[in-house]
Amino acid sequence: MERISAPRGTQDILPPDSNLWTQLEETIRHNGERFVYGEIRTPIFEHSELFARGVGQDTDIVSKEMYTLIDRGGRSLTLRPEGTACVARAFLQQNLANLRGLPQKLFYIGPMFRYERPQAGRYRQHHQFGFEVFGDPQPEMDAEIIAIAISIFRALGIRQFEVDLNSIGCRECRPVFLAALKKELAPHLMELCTDCQRRYQQNPIRMLDCKKETCQQMLDQAPHPVDFLCLQCQTHFIRMQKCLSALGFSFRLSPRLVRGLDYYTRTVFEIVSPELGAQNALCGGGRYDDLIEILGGPPTPGVGFAGGMERAMLILQENQAPEPLRLDVYLVPLGEEAYSQAMLLAMRLREAGIRTELSYDRRGLSAQLKVANRKHARFALLLGEQELKEGSLLLRNMESGEQRTISKSEVLQSISSVLAV
Repeated sequence: MERISAPRGTQDILPPDSNLWTQLEETIRHNGERFVYGEIRTPIFEHSELFARGVGQDTDIVSKEMYTLIDRGGRSLTLRPEGTACVARAFLQQNLANLRGLPQKLFYIGPMFRYERPQAGRYRQHHQFGFEVFGDPQPEMDAEIIAIAISIFRALGIRQFEVDLNSIGCRECRPVFLAALKKELAPHLMELCTDCQRRYQQNPIRMLDCKKETCQQMLDQAPHPVDFLCLQCQTHFIRMQKCLSALGFSFRLSPRLVRGLDYYTRTVFEIVSPELGAQNALCGGGRYDDLIEILGGPPTPGVGFAGGMERAMLILQENQAPEPLRLDVYLVPLGEEAYSQAMLLAMRLREAGIRTELSYDRRGLSAQLKVANRKHARFALLLGEQELKEGSLLLRNMESGEQRTISKSEVLQSISSVLAV
């Protein structure tokens, strides 16, 4: 019978790599606490309309990459391809602005789903973390969002990265830029790729994000959003840059940076690392002041970012070997009568915070000690017939081979003291 494999574009996360994943998640949560952001967990699937309206019907995510199904009630549901629209929906539905006041500061960690060609650090089921703020229009908040991302990467030991920064304007000044862009590219329309020809009609700003060399050459001569900013957007962009400089963060202006989602306004940024090769983005985000209105709510400014956890893991795995599961005590009962007492003892040790594994193997002592070595146990605790009679146990240091007898009544104190050394 043919074996069943995991679907293409998914992965099993196994020990000891799962330890690195735990470290990554703990670092994200720790920074959430430091910056006073609360964790939010949204459903893995949402109504498809949420992404069509929030992300944009003409984006690659919505038009090409979503996992969509029709449920038994005839409703169109989609496995979430990104997190911001989901958090915005929850912000509106749960009435967080009125219940808890503004600004609302939230972060999330979880799986996302996109149908795209699998490659290093890019899976069809992948994981993202994100930080979102609703209700604060100030450029200082944009700088704080970037500071959070930098703090997380620094805490993970990632040192090689750069911040790319741009402003794409607002609903007042962007139409002026789009008109100039279309006018410049109109004579060369048939020279653009088919995707850019479609974007020219439906979503012109997305042409700036095209990766095809022929399009890039023409777009290098095209106007840039930052050259058409209104006074308010100019002021916002300048103040945000001053904040980043005051924090000691270096950045580079990238006039063609637009990001791939329709809800962005004003600030857009990416943090990229040369350690990742061609797919070099660690995270990206920006301001989305129109998103809540698009989803049916009142005008509410927003800003945030999302990071790819698989991308961060590629660097972590390159820079540090994952630690094996740590085991303090490998408890070996010798003889059937010892098992019931050994199980009780193992529970006592675990409740005291001592990492304990109980062997159910009926093989001899030599084989059991080999298992303890393979599992990197610090100590083996032996309970045999003689120890049962005497109310004692034999404690063996697996590194030195030294053994000593300890009283069963003092086992917690004895093991705690040797583990503290």
